[in-house]
Amino acid sequence: MLRLLLNWLVNAITLLLIAHLLHGFHVSGLVPALIAALVIGFLNATLGAVLKFFTFPLSIITFGLFLLVINALMIEMATWFVPGFDVRGFWPAFIAAIILAIVQLFFKQDKKKS
Repeated sequence: MLRLLLNWLVNAITLLLIAHLLHGFHVSGLVPALIAALVIGFLNATLGAVLKFFTFPLSIITFGLFLLVINALMIEMATWFVPGFDVRGFWPAFIAAIILAIVQLFFKQDKKKS
């Protein structure tokens, strides 16, 4: 349970950092970042899982890079539900998906060490 809450917090802080670094990506504060991280996680676990299942052959052909496209779409979709969270276009969402994936990679590596 603590690992899940820590993961949620890390994702929210990452969204805030991305908003400061990336033009076209805006988060108005910590609360919208926390809600956005929650919504993105929920969308990835539901709709994202269905999309990943149906696009599995395309993901194999692209060596998994298409999964970043699906994650970018989930980030864009989260803007529909979270006030104070705005992504202007596909490319900022795609870059954010890459950054979130890298942060999660390091977070997972840290989990294996402990």
